[in-house]
Amino acid sequence: MPSLFLSHGAPPLVDDARWVGQLEKWSQDLPTPTAILMVSAHWESAPLTIGATDSTVPLTYDFGGFPEHYYRVRYDAPGAADLAARIEALMPGDQAVRHDPRRRLDHGAYVPLTVMYPEARIPVLQISLPTLDPEKLLDLGRRLRPLRDEGVLIVGSGFTTHGLPFLTDMRPNANAPTWSKEFDAWAAERFADGDVESLIRFRDVAPGMPYAHPTIEHWSPLFVALGASDNPEQKGDQVIDGFWMGLSKRSLQLA
Repeated sequence: MPSLFLSHGAPPLVDDARWVGQLEKWSQDLPTPTAILMVSAHWESAPLTIGATDSTVPLTYDFGGFPEHYYRVRYDAPGAADLAARIEALMPGDQAVRHDPRRRLDHGAYVPLTVMYPEARIPVLQISLPTLDPEKLLDLGRRLRPLRDEGVLIVGSGFTTHGLPFLTDMRPNANAPTWSKEFDAWAAERFADGDVESLIRFRDVAPGMPYAHPTIEHWSPLFVALGASDNPEQKGDQVIDGFWMGLSKRSLQLA
C-alpha cells in the first residue's frame, strides 16, 4: 500500500461536490486496504496513544458551531485490534505506548473516510500525534512502514494550509489569500523535488508563514506519511490540489 498525506476538510467537506469527487476517485485508484491507520492533526497525545478498537465507541465530534446533522454522522467501521497490537510491537521496547479505549475517530479521520470508503467495511484505527517534531514523526513513520506490506493504508490527515484565524471570507469557493497561495506553490515545488529538508524547516523557509500555519499540527501528519514511505525524498504524486475556503487542499500519495 502507499502512504498518504491528506488535506482532510471540516465536516462540510461532504457538501463540496468537487472535493468529494476528487476523494472518491483517489480511493478508487488505490488497492483495497486490509486496514486503515489514521494519524490526524486533531489528536495530540504523548506518549503515542492508540485509540478505540471497539466500533460501538462514539465518534469524536471535535468541532463546534456546525448544524446539528453533522453531529449525527456515524462511521461504524470495524475496530482493528490486531493492528493495534502490531503497532505496539513495532515501537521500541523503552518507548511507552498508551491505549485510550474511549477515544474513537475524530473528524480529521472519519470525515474523509465517509467519502473514500463510505461502506465502512475496512477496519480503521487512529493513533495520536505523540509530538510535533518533524524528525521524530519521520522516525515514527519509519517504524510503521512494515504495515504497508501487510496491506495497511497509512494516512497522515492534516491540511496544506490552515490559517483559519486569518481568513476573511469563509465561503468554500473564496479566493485564496496570498499567504495560502504562496505556501501552496512552495509546497508543490518541495514535494516535486523531494526536498524533505525544506519541508522540515518550513517555519523558517516557507513563504506565507506564519499565516499559513499559525499552529503546526495540520502540517505535522505529513512527516508520518513521508517516514512510512519507501523513500521520504521521492517525488510523490500530488493527487489533489486547489483551495477550499481559501485553504490549500494539496494532498500527496507516496510509494
